[in-house]
Amino acid sequence: MKPLITLVFLFASPFVNANALGNADLGKVKSPSCVFCHGQNGQALNPSYPNLNGQNAEYLYQSMVDYQQGKRTSGMAQMMAAQLRQLNEQDLRDIAAFYAQQP
Repeated sequence: MKPLITLVFLFASPFVNANALGNADLGKVKSPSCVFCHGQNGQALNPSYPNLNGQNAEYLYQSMVDYQQGKRTSGMAQMMAAQLRQLNEQDLRDIAAFYAQQP
């Protein structure tokens, strides 16, 4: 019985920081350009930039998709679209999961 429990934990461990939206561990690795404005853990360094920490993951994901697709047109929309241009859907999901779980 003990080896079975060990196997279950061994195979489940990569999914500890994964949720239905994305993998937060991968999101941390995929978000280096976000840090310049939104901080290491989603706490913005400049008060004119939004905090991402603790936001709803689905909201963060959809916001990034909207920037990519040109649906958001705020003053920073072009800069955001440029930052997100090279990221695919799973990248966005992972980044959203990372920032959503930050305190």
